Amino acid sequence: MMYVVMNELHVEKDQHEMVKGRFEKSKDRMKDVEGCVEFLFLESEKEDVSFVVFTKWDSKESYENWLNSDAFRSAHKGQQSSDKKPTTNNNLRSFEVVFHT
Repeated sequence: MMYVVMNELHVEKDQHEMVKGRFEKSKDRMKDVEGCVEFLFLESEKEDVSFVVFTKWDSKESYENWLNSDAFRSAHKGQQSSDKKPTTNNNLRSFEVVFHT
């Protein structure tokens, strides 16, 4: 069953461009992740959420395999290198797809 994960990122305004740059580097790598059907990086029009990372997977198992992979660790390793953490908060939500056209 298809699986969707949305991660709402709350980012300080002065960090927006840096965060966009990080995810721009990720977009091509996600094409090679087994089971990843779609990767979207969305910029919100609302003030309370800065960005949403939307991923669609062929199964929950594929998503979990990616979470436990070297590719995931590599994609997230640079986040601790800066003195100021760009994300002030996030809200991770996941869904099993019931209907799809």
